[in-house]
Amino acid sequence: MKTAELQKLDRSHVIYSWKPQGGWNPLMIDRAEGIYMYDTDGRKIIDGCSGLLNINIGHSNRHVLEAMKAQMEKLCFVSPGFGTEPKARLAAMVAELTPGDLDYVFFTNGGAEANENAIKAARWFTGRHKIYASWKSYHGATAGAITLTGDPRRWPAEPGIPGVVHFFGPYPYRDPFGSRDEEECGQKTLAVLKEQLMYDNPKSVAAIIMEPVVGTNGIVIPPKSYMKGLRQLCDENGILLIIDEVMAGWGRAGKWFCVEHFDIQPDILTTAKGITSGYVQLGATIWTKKIWDFFQERKFSSGLTYCGHALACACGIANIEVYKKDNLIQKAAEDGEYLKRKLKELEKKHPSVGDTRCIGLWACIELVADKKTKTPLAGYNDSIRSVSGQLSKIFMENNLYLYSNWDYIFISPPLIITRQQIDEMIEIIEKGLAYTDTLVKKS
Repeated sequence: MKTAELQKLDRSHVIYSWKPQGGWNPLMIDRAEGIYMYDTDGRKIIDGCSGLLNINIGHSNRHVLEAMKAQMEKLCFVSPGFGTEPKARLAAMVAELTPGDLDYVFFTNGGAEANENAIKAARWFTGRHKIYASWKSYHGATAGAITLTGDPRRWPAEPGIPGVVHFFGPYPYRDPFGSRDEEECGQKTLAVLKEQLMYDNPKSVAAIIMEPVVGTNGIVIPPKSYMKGLRQLCDENGILLIIDEVMAGWGRAGKWFCVEHFDIQPDILTTAKGITSGYVQLGATIWTKKIWDFFQERKFSSGLTYCGHALACACGIANIEVYKKDNLIQKAAEDGEYLKRKLKELEKKHPSVGDTRCIGLWACIELVADKKTKTPLAGYNDSIRSVSGQLSKIFMENNLYLYSNWDYIFISPPLIITRQQIDEMIEIIEKGLAYTDTLVKKS
């Protein structure tokens, strides 16, 4: 079918997320391989966002595809009350890779459902109701997960589920408490959280949920001392710590799981995306032993038709085998340092670049109208002007797919990317920054 015919068929029936339906005319993708996507006209596009931060091993990996074909010929689905070899093997592989005694896996369809089930487990385990979540956060679009979310994607879904309370997490570049450096930012932010808990009765709080590194709100990396202090704060008050590694896990931050950077262990870890690199939908809510023991004699009152889907679990097994065989976790750490240096060069060169942050192959460029005052270029929720649409257009005109939002340009390529391909991405990014630099001059 020709591109125009496909687009007409698509726009006659398909509902798209996060946008008005009128006027949206999506690019039609035909196939993908490695770090590249190809549209229906044959144009080759660099996938600089790994799909939606999930195609970690790259597109069309033969080992994963062959494993999926073999499983499809044997068994795709069975009622989730039955056991299967893929489900058992993948759970054991996940338990081996997660920190400490995070050994007990409840499979979901994706990250939002993983967080929904983390909320349930935390409330049942503690007998408490409140869940604390950071303002700068995204945890998914389902009813509970979007209430946890701190950014404006939450607004249209309000009032949301009851019992969710938001707090300020550390943001060293824009600390609302006026800190002079990263360490002071962590200390002040933690002190404010302690005081907020005191007023709110910490014995009423079931859990604190955090992304170990803030994802689509700016790749904000917290100080290690803050994360350790948060773990201690939870322990002192009988609060469970939930770490959302839906984006951060599976090598994206240069470790199997991002929380390893901070030398702490959560009580519950949620993940998705990179567990199958997006070849099939799959997520997981992972418990420590104390939570597992709690539910030995109590019903875990949750269920999903596709929980532990055999095809998805077989895909997950093959995906982890690729991570190990190709040493992608270490590669992400090493190439991330290379990407970090390249981004710092852009920061020095371009007046519209206020800050760059990078951990593994997961990075963000923060745009400003003034480097000294750190005045935002677009502003929170595009309160000053919208620049992301024009940036996306420039990138796509140069055959690069990147996600831009408000003052942020996000870079998260497949972990298989080469340094030469990183350089190619940087050259295209500079063309977008040439545009944002003109806005600085007009500000």
